[in-house]
Amino acid sequence: MKKVKSIHGARTMMFSELEKVMSFSLENNLYIEAMGDNVFGKKSSDGVRQTKGYLKRLYGFDMQYPPFVAFKYFWKISDQNEKPLIAFVFAVNKDDLLAESVQVLQSVKPGEKATIELFEEVIEKYHPNQYSANTRRSMAQNIASSWKQAGFIEGKVKNIRTEPELTYRVACFAFLLAYLFGDRGDFIWNNIGVKSLCLAESKLRELAVECTKRDLMQYQNAGNVTAINFTNTLNKIGIHDNKN
Repeated sequence: MKKVKSIHGARTMMFSELEKVMSFSLENNLYIEAMGDNVFGKKSSDGVRQTKGYLKRLYGFDMQYPPFVAFKYFWKISDQNEKPLIAFVFAVNKDDLLAESVQVLQSVKPGEKATIELFEEVIEKYHPNQYSANTRRSMAQNIASSWKQAGFIEGKVKNIRTEPELTYRVACFAFLLAYLFGDRGDFIWNNIGVKSLCLAESKLRELAVECTKRDLMQYQNAGNVTAINFTNTLNKIGIHDNKN
């Protein structure tokens, strides 16, 4: 049985803690040291250790890893309201349970309820008879909380599907991660991080045009051929243009 790579058995995407680490370490890249120094303000050494462990598993904080280098760059240039979405796109590419839950949000229309039961059903679909009812419920609640932190769900109880403002920077980061993970051309639209934006392909293409105007990427679409590259941005942040 394939091991599930996810922190959602115990935590959410932990945006609040991540934000503290990024704010403290953005200029000096001392992410691990900042977490060890309890920059997130946990009350016990065990809380510090656990939080550090889960954050490191999900985000890595490795400046030798191109996707995290890209994450740091877009975090730095993003507005405050974009940062939860930037973090979510990164997390959904790294966390199996969160990635599998994308279909829930794609199936629920804005204004409708994204119930915990829907998330439970997806967990059971991909991992049949693997978790107890209580564990599956807890996982589903954590996953829903991550979607809330990103702005796709609101309400403590009702879990109403909402539409966060998905700016060109958020979209460009999703496109760039897909590119760094090896996707090219139209395959980029099928990357899980791009799909997690829950946008129609026509809207994704509109955002790609906007990103091109802002010199964050190069996008061309002629007939049935889509060409996408990030030469200027990759050069700017010091990433070589190859597959990871």
